[in-house]
Formats: sequence, structure tokens, C-alpha cells
Amino acid sequence: MSNKIVIRDCRIVDVSQDIDSSGDIIIENNKVLDLVVHKPGLKPDYADFEVVEASGFMAMPGFIDIHTHLREPGFEHKETIATGTLAAIKGGFTSVCPMPNTNPVNDNPTVTTFIIKRAMKRGSCNVYPIGAITKGQNGEELAEMGMMLEAGCVAFSDDGKPVMNALVMKRALEYSKVFGVPLISHCEDMSLTAMGVMNEGYLATLLGLEGIPRSSEELIVSRDIMLAGYAGARLHIAHVSTRGSVDIIRRAKASGVQVTAETCPHYFTITEDAVKGYNTDAKVNPPLRCAEDIEAIKEGLRDGTIDVIATDHAPHHADEKVLEFDRAPSGISGLETALSLSLRLVDEGVLTYSDLCKKISYEPSKIFGIGKGTLKKGACADITIIDTKKEFIVSKSKLLSKGKNTPFEGMNLMGMPVAVVVKGKYINVLEL
Repeated sequence: MSNKIVIRDCRIVDVSQDIDSSGDIIIENNKVLDLVVHKPGLKPDYADFEVVEASGFMAMPGFIDIHTHLREPGFEHKETIATGTLAAIKGGFTSVCPMPNTNPVNDNPTVTTFIIKRAMKRGSCNVYPIGAITKGQNGEELAEMGMMLEAGCVAFSDDGKPVMNALVMKRALEYSKVFGVPLISHCEDMSLTAMGVMNEGYLATLLGLEGIPRSSEELIVSRDIMLAGYAGARLHIAHVSTRGSVDIIRRAKASGVQVTAETCPHYFTITEDAVKGYNTDAKVNPPLRCAEDIEAIKEGLRDGTIDVIATDHAPHHADEKVLEFDRAPSGISGLETALSLSLRLVDEGVLTYSDLCKKISYEPSKIFGIGKGTLKKGACADITIIDTKKEFIVSKSKLLSKGKNTPFEGMNLMGMPVAVVVKGKYINVLEL
């Protein structure tokens, strides 16, 4: 396809410009040249442009997943940069931010550079690495944040592990303030998690499984918010799963702490009941909670307490997920179902399409400072085109990710990406 493209006659939703109108998106040399809002009786002629007819479809600035696990380097049996970014495209994501818990850990500029170069060579979408807060993610000695930032990292996290030492976390926040980037907190008090594998409560007792209490998450949410307020630094809370966490974050925002937060589709869609039958595809950390937590998370999304919808895409090899529940790894493969599950929030009246655009594109870009999430003139042409009426049944066999570990197998969903534009390149998702 040429470098001069028109996405014609689509519904354009771009919260950065307060646009929700029918029109055309004109792309030239990998940039947004213009948006043409339709006027009655007028159908512009686009000579020399390749026209993509998009009537009945919706277009938004390309989706950005700020919480992805691509597993490479070191765990290529679970996922690779090639397969993970292809799954991202299938899910409508034009940019992803991979977490650092690889092997070796992304705790130095050499690993950061490897990820970026591999993504340029084999990736299907933009890749913005997240570096580790501490060396080896061991929570003891700070990693070289400045050098990783220069190499291309956009934020720092020990995701998969909490930074349990409060002094180390305080110093990390102070350094992150100097660099002007957010620190992402995996909120889990390991002394409370212990051997837990699912939500603590009646069902865990019934199944004979060790539980993880809500307080395990909420204590570290509280601690890190207090530390961020003291340091005057930016803090981002990953994968919010409990009502208590939503309440704590809401109060912190009202008091002026620079805190943002994300949740994931599984935390506003399914409860701990999905674990029944010892379904390891529903084993995730933090664990699936209860109906009251889902309602609180939806309210947090509605009122802006939760800024971002991220996937926490955590692919695992099938042989790992067929182990006993206690031994199977935690994680859900989420890139290819995130949009459809999030569109259910629009159907329920929790979010508008503009709200969804904000939480899956504009805010992720703003928080991590990656200069995307908009269709303004001159912006990089990253676009997601959606058929909000297309129905499909989730099937593991059709997932492009190596990780087939989805608890949504067999679920009937509505709405999916039909195409994306990545740096001006048009990709028909339905042909992948």
C-alpha cells in the first residue's frame, strides 16, 4: 500500500481533540496530514491517494498497552517479540510497553537496546521497554535508571515482584523524579501473600487452596502512595484488583499526590468463580476477586480514579498451565481480547467511546510521555479501526500469541479491530 492513504467515511473518536464525528483520515509519509469532517452532500475526491473504505467502522488513535510481557529475552518458549507484537496488532494495539522480568532482567542498557533492536527487526508494532527498578529485580540495589532511560526505557518497574524495602522504594521514587518518569508499583506484600494462589475467602477454603488477602495489595498501594507524596514523585499503580485499592487511590488523588492507576479487563469482567474446577487459565496475580470489587473498579473507571485499561498480557506455555493449580504460573494472555471486553463497559454505560479512547490510548501516552494517543495534524499515523458490531467466539486455537492461557475460551464477544495503521503502514487485522 502507498504512503498516501485515506481512511474514508469512518466515525473518528479522538479525545485529544474532543472529536466524535464522521469523517476521513488523510495519511501521507507516515503522518496524519489532516482530518476531514464530513459536511452534508459533500464527498471529497482524493486523487493520488489510496482509499480505504471504512463506512460503519470507528477509528481511534492507536491503542497503547503500557503493561505487556513479551518474554524475550530468555523465555521464548512462552512468547517472543515477534509473536507478542503480532498478537498486539490482532488486538488493535499499535504500541506496547514490555515489562522487565525477562532473562536476563532488563536492568541495564544492553538489554534495553537488545529489545529495541529486536523489535525494529521482528516486531509488528511500536515497542517501548520498561526497565527494572532494582538490579535483578531483587529489591536491594537500584538499577542504572539514567542509562536505561537514555537507551530507550519509558518507565521503571519491578513488575512480578514488589519492592518490599521501603527505603529502596523511596530512593527509587526520588531518582525517578529527577528523570521525570513514572515508577510503576507492583503492589503485593509478600509476607501476606505467602503461599497464596487465589483470592482469600470461602471459595479458596472450599477448594483447599491458600488465599491471597486484599490487604496484601492495599498495604503496598498505601505505602507507595505515601512515599510518592513525600518524594513529590510520579507513581503508577499496576493491575488494581480490589475495592480498597480504588478507594485509597481516589483519596490520594484528591489530596494532590501524583498517582495514576491501571486495571485489566479480567478484573472488571470475571470473578474468582472462574477458578472453580481448578482452572489454571484463571490463575493470575493479583488474583481475580469478587463482584463487589468488580463494581468498585467499574466506578473507578467511570469517575477517573483509574486512568488506564492495560492488559497485563502474561503468556505461558501450555505445558506450564496444565500443572496442578498450586504449581502452575500466574498469568492471563490478554492482548487479543482486551478491546472486546472493554467495549462491554460502553454497552453497560460505564464508559463512553471517548472515555475508552482516553483510557486505552490518550492517557497511556500521556503518562509515559511517548507522544502518541492523538490524530492531530502531524502526529505519527498510528490508528486502530474497529467494527463495534462484529461478533466472535473466543477460541484458543485462533490466538496469535504463543500463550493460549485465556479464561475467556468459548465466550461470545462483540466488537473487534478490523485494521490498524502503524507508522503509516496499513494492516488488515482480519487477514492475520
